[in-house]
Amino acid sequence: MLRPEDSFEVWRNMFRDLHGSAFHLEVRDEYHVPAEDERLQRFLRGVPTPTPWLPWHDLVRETVERGVAMQRLRVVTVPHSDYQRWLLSVAGRGIEAGEDIRYLPRHLAGEVPPDDWWLMDDRVVFNLVDAAGAPAGLAVSEDPHIVGYCRTVRTRLWGLATPYAEYL
Repeated sequence: MLRPEDSFEVWRNMFRDLHGSAFHLEVRDEYHVPAEDERLQRFLRGVPTPTPWLPWHDLVRETVERGVAMQRLRVVTVPHSDYQRWLLSVAGRGIEAGEDIRYLPRHLAGEVPPDDWWLMDDRVVFNLVDAAGAPAGLAVSEDPHIVGYCRTVRTRLWGLATPYAEYL
C-alpha cells in the first residue's frame, strides 16, 4: 500500500508508462483532501478564487500529448453535495489539460462499484480512503478478472454519462 505523501511521484511514473488509456471512475460524493480544503472553503463562502494550474494538469497534458486517452467519470448524487458543486466549478482546468470528463447521476447509473479506481492500460489502481474519506494510498492489481470487470463497468457507465459541457 502506498502512503498518500508519496503518491504524486508514483502517479507521475504510472502515467509516464501508459501507452493507451487511463480511465478514472469516481463514485464518492465527498472527498477530504487536505490540499483542497482552503479552495473548497473559499468556494463555499462565495469568495471568487481562480482555479490554479496544478502539477496534475501538467501531467495530464503531457500524457494526452503522447496519444494516451484520459477519461474521468463522476457518478454523482443529485442534488450535488457541496464538494461536487465545487468540482463542477473547477473541472474546466482538467478539460483544458486534455481530460474528457463526464457526469452520471447516481439514480441513472444502476449498479456502481463502491470504490474509486483508475483503469490504466492493463491494470487497475484503486484509490484507497480512510473512514473519514481522506486519501489512504493506492492498491494496484493486474489480475485479468479484475481488469476485465473494470473494463465492463467503464463501457457501461461511459455510455450513460454526459460530457461536462452538456452536463452544465
